[in-house]
Amino acid sequence: MPPIPKELIVFLTSMLPVGELRAAIPLGLFLGISPEGSFFWAELGNILMIMLILKILGPISTFLMKHSKWCEKIFTKLFHHTRTKHSQKFEKMGSAFIILMTALPIPGTGGWTGALIAFLFDLPYWQSVGLILVGNILCGILVTFGFGSAMEFIKMFSK
Repeated sequence: MPPIPKELIVFLTSMLPVGELRAAIPLGLFLGISPEGSFFWAELGNILMIMLILKILGPISTFLMKHSKWCEKIFTKLFHHTRTKHSQKFEKMGSAFIILMTALPIPGTGGWTGALIAFLFDLPYWQSVGLILVGNILCGILVTFGFGSAMEFIKMFSK
């Protein structure tokens, strides 16, 4: 059986809800992929997963609400609570909020979080994809340069 290509490992890692670009780009660099290659494969895997998530969240929640009284109660409460409590804040920050929640390379943020926020506030699909893509690119740049710099720093002192 041939070995799994390094690029595919980075691509698949970036699709996971934990880590996303924050794990996939350093993994690619560690595996010997160039910074540009690590960035590209991580971005591609993550945005394709986000596009899928944004497409299926609506139908899944509708299905669950239709077939489960418990889910209907929970989702109705969640949507109502989120939209009434946070709508003014969201309207104030709007697009910047989703970009920020996607761009910051810290736990609890990323494309999956951006997709959930966009879904909860009922943003149009392509607007959501665009905002999350901008945030992902910013996050990818931060992670690529940050991790690349850290690797150079370590190499400098390990000689």
